Amino acid sequence: MTYAVNTHDSWGILQVGNYQSLEEAKQVFASICEDPWYKSDGTVKGVELVDNAGASQRLEWFAFR
Repeated sequence: MTYAVNTHDSWGILQVGNYQSLEEAKQVFASICEDPWYKSDGTVKGVELVDNAGASQRLEWFAFR
């Protein structure tokens, strides 16, 4: 099973990376949610954690406001 972390902005979706373990993907997801640059940038709208096994399924979502 692989997991992906993606960011969403005005231009579309950017994949940050693919991870073999859910724990590693959750660590990256949490780091991005707390990163001051992402919080203050204004163009990044959100970040998601996706399970890529079969049909992709969103596991977590965080919106930057």
